[in-house]
Amino acid sequence: MPYTFSSIFKNPLYRFLFNAVIFYVAWYLIYEIWIHPIDIIDLRVVALTMNAARRILNLLGFVTFQYKTRLIGIDGAGGLWMGDNCDSIELCAIFMGFIIAFPGYWKQKLWYIPLGWIIITCMNILRVVVLAMIQRFCSKSILDFNHTYTFNILVYGAIFGMWYLWVKKIAKAPILKQSN
Repeated sequence: MPYTFSSIFKNPLYRFLFNAVIFYVAWYLIYEIWIHPIDIIDLRVVALTMNAARRILNLLGFVTFQYKTRLIGIDGAGGLWMGDNCDSIELCAIFMGFIIAFPGYWKQKLWYIPLGWIIITCMNILRVVVLAMIQRFCSKSILDFNHTYTFNILVYGAIFGMWYLWVKKIAKAPILKQSN
């Protein structure tokens, strides 16, 4: 039997992949054309992240410095500069896209997406705190390794874990069965 778009779209995996690709393309175009060029949202998220990280470092007893919005550090270290690609907006969009693309009731999605956004943002704040401490007390190679690998694995692992929780425990919408 030949496959048609309609028959392929009834397969839950293909439907999820199609929806995820559509969401990703839409997000990419909206972000790159409208959101990122005006830089307001990115600057606010960076400011929130850096201010929260600085407060936590101060609570831990460190003397910190901050230069404008994007640079913070512990006295005695060079400081961390946060670019737009480190502000967690894209990670939150990936998470949101997975949840939107997968079947589930919107009532559940409306509380789970903000919860995931908050968790990802908090993880990013803690990432900045730990990187500032690593920068102050460890070598540049350890800082580079943790920035490049450790935190990416942890954050993407958490996003996958939240998506897995969504798929296995929270999403209760009926999934269309694949017809033969």
